Amino acid sequence: MAKVNIKPLADRVLIEPMAAETKTASGIYIPDTAKEKPQQGKVVAVGPGTKDEKVTVKVGETVLYGKYAGTELKLEGVDYLMMRESDVLAII
Repeated sequence: MAKVNIKPLADRVLIEPMAAETKTASGIYIPDTAKEKPQQGKVVAVGPGTKDEKVTVKVGETVLYGKYAGTELKLEGVDYLMMRESDVLAII
């Protein structure tokens, strides 16, 4: 996990999505056009939270998030998602 020069504000979290599955459990390879958008990733950076609520996720944790949650960013050739902590569904 590379160090990024971006600091999320308030309750926002920067996530690096994990790669989509390329093969099913039975061994069938999935083409790029049929792959689903990944719904889990590693937390790269977190904001300080709001005055009413602190951020509970930490850098380095693996999280699950909603399929259409967040805003896609590309920094130094790497894809990231910026989303509010409330869009994070669970910590794995």
